[in-house]
Amino acid sequence: MHAPLDHVMMRVGDLEESLDWYQTHFDYEEKGRWEADTFTNVYLGPADMADDGAVLELTYNHGESEYEMGDAWGHIAVRVPEGELQERYDELIENGVGDYRDPESCDNRYAFVRDPDGHEIELVKRDHGALWSLDHTMVRVEDADAAVGFWSRKFEYDLARRYEGDSFALYFMEPPEASEEAMSVELTYNYDGRSYTMGDAWGHLAVQVDDLDDAWGQLQTREADDYRDPASCDNLYAFTRTHEGHEIELLEGHVTN
Repeated sequence: MHAPLDHVMMRVGDLEESLDWYQTHFDYEEKGRWEADTFTNVYLGPADMADDGAVLELTYNHGESEYEMGDAWGHIAVRVPEGELQERYDELIENGVGDYRDPESCDNRYAFVRDPDGHEIELVKRDHGALWSLDHTMVRVEDADAAVGFWSRKFEYDLARRYEGDSFALYFMEPPEASEEAMSVELTYNYDGRSYTMGDAWGHLAVQVDDLDDAWGQLQTREADDYRDPASCDNLYAFTRTHEGHEIELLEGHVTN
């Protein structure tokens, strides 16, 4: 199954404030918008993002301003050039972004900020991809074997990178032959047996498929959760879920096409 990552969705309480924040601090531009009766979706990314790069979807539910963050979703990560981590972090702080986890506190390997709704954003050093482009989305899992197996069996993703430390492990899942500019899924497994709450501030990951009905059929053959099938979504998209409840949207082509 050809299913590269297309976007990651998060819910926001004040759409204009969030748009201003991402456009001001990350120089994102609006790539597309969907206005419905009860919600608005806006898709954002760098002006010079790669064709196979992922975008950020901000969802504003009309009249809703507060969401529960939970901890089953961790963060999105955006790219900064090698050697510019401190400079870019300082630039964000000087421009009004709250000081959260500076490079020094992270052994100068990465840093973290938070957007107006509290979504965590990691700054990672990369020598590829546009500045501030999406590098990965992190989710926390309670069963690492099952989580790696889910992405491998259901979507045919490869285990591209791994890190196993004293108290936690990281597994990066990507489609075969994914380009450096594509987004990956980071599965974080903590060894202490903790459980997680999903919350509703994060929405879903989305993958592109060539044929929605065919991809859905393959997923059902592979025993994926029959959560929201194409027919229930007007044959525009569909949703399945991981065994731990993270939602995954399927759609034909790129969401901004």
